[in-house]
Amino acid sequence: MKTKILFVEDERDLSLIVSDTLRQQGYDVVEAYDGIDGLAKYMSGGADLIVADVMMPRLDGFSMAREIRRSSPDVPVIFLTAKSSVEDVEAGFESGADDYLKKPFELRELLVRVKSLLRRKISLEARNMVYNLGSYSFDLTSQLLIFQGKEIPVSNIEARILAKLLANIGNTVDASELMLTVWQRDELSNRNSLHGYIHKLRRVLRHDRRISIINQRGFGYMLTFRGE
Repeated sequence: MKTKILFVEDERDLSLIVSDTLRQQGYDVVEAYDGIDGLAKYMSGGADLIVADVMMPRLDGFSMAREIRRSSPDVPVIFLTAKSSVEDVEAGFESGADDYLKKPFELRELLVRVKSLLRRKISLEARNMVYNLGSYSFDLTSQLLIFQGKEIPVSNIEARILAKLLANIGNTVDASELMLTVWQRDELSNRNSLHGYIHKLRRVLRHDRRISIINQRGFGYMLTFRGE
């Protein structure tokens, strides 16, 4: 079966150009022209990946993605937007984005990102996405930390950071690498945001004193676990 892409874009000319390009690459493309239409088509037919504009009539891309994430937390989403401030990017990732592409964009760049996300999706599906860390377990797919039977939800950004630290437990992860993992860009303006999310993770992990996230000043962060 062909890989299905749901492309949600209210600019009809752009929708036609991008959809034709994706079809030429062998993808099955379903088009929608606003967030309500996109949500309905996803719920009725699903998709392997979603590419969506942010600013759309009736329902914006962020709101559409949040609704889709309720039933499908792992479907990859690429947002297209004319906005590129740190706040806009954070809002996109918090609503469930996996990537963010600023308009105007090169079709070749979109294709590269589509292929990269689909490869990552296949890789993630092949792995066990539940991590054990002391008294906690962490389900990356559902973005839940579980402590003594209690489920503690974490945001999309917090989940990405924690997964990266867990994959490198006991080793320092460069701050630039963390920012590239979360925001796909290393910018000075993102460093304060990164520190804020690290602080939030420390708070939710505070119930097990064996767990620490250490700030290696000038380098990055290291997740450690002092076993008994």
